[in-house]
Amino acid sequence: MAPKIKRLSFCFVLILAVIGLVFLFGAGIMNKKGSGKIVATNFAAFDFARAVIGDSSDITILLKPGMEMHDFEPTPEDIKKVLSADLFIYVGGESDVWVEKLLNDNEIKKENNFRMMEFVSPLAEEFVKDTKEDEHAPEEKDEHIWTSPVNAVKLVEAVRDRLIGLYPEKEQIFTKNAKIYTEQLKEIDNEFRDIANNSTNKLLVFADRFPFLYFTHEYGLSYFAAFPGCAEQTEASSNVIASLVGEVKGNNIKTILKIELTSDKLAKSIADETGAKILELNAAHNISQENFDRGVTYADIMRKNISVLREALKNE
Repeated sequence: MAPKIKRLSFCFVLILAVIGLVFLFGAGIMNKKGSGKIVATNFAAFDFARAVIGDSSDITILLKPGMEMHDFEPTPEDIKKVLSADLFIYVGGESDVWVEKLLNDNEIKKENNFRMMEFVSPLAEEFVKDTKEDEHAPEEKDEHIWTSPVNAVKLVEAVRDRLIGLYPEKEQIFTKNAKIYTEQLKEIDNEFRDIANNSTNKLLVFADRFPFLYFTHEYGLSYFAAFPGCAEQTEASSNVIASLVGEVKGNNIKTILKIELTSDKLAKSIADETGAKILELNAAHNISQENFDRGVTYADIMRKNISVLREALKNE
């Protein structure tokens, strides 16, 4: 009987050990609740949260580096991350229809989500000349709110306030980090404003989509583009191409613009017709994997845009 008792004792101890491990594992999960689990949809949302928190170790970005924002479809794993987040930061425009469904189904609690478009004044998406698709289409609000550094300041401050509400013990850290970052953004804003105010040319020509509505409105610039902000088209009609060429030639435009992570086929076509050079104005909706790994920030991107804008507004 003794050996059997020993075997039973061993099994009992083993069971207790397993239960203990499960308990500890479960406790670890519970302890993670409220420890800084943030989920952001795109790069701008990720960057603003990272700036306030001070690092990115507790922030998940759903839009993988290098991916086009308008092509994003959440996976079941993405949905899980959103539902378990302490804070979910999203834009709230055309690309986030899936988020609205989760909200309507009461899957996401109001206190756990942060809709960026609520903290700025949204502008209606604009169509120009031959880019107008349907006069009777319902008005859409342009979702690219972060392309204005002025809006970016408001969003960083709003993220700061929400994070302080979640983690009041870190108020001083969040306040300090947000102040440092918003000061950088205000300096960038002043640079853009100075360039725009001192340029005789106020026209930008985009041989691409146009996510810079808030940017051009902020700095008093006009524009012409192949497609509106969230357009699905990738091929321009002959009328659009002719209009772009006419704008470049007629206004003595020396530089045409494209945006990040898109084809330069149309831009090259216009450049061949007009002799204009091609530059990239980066909307910071997403970045390459290489730049993501290097820790490139929204502010870094906008600093590069300063020299691009200066060149683009030259007409000599």
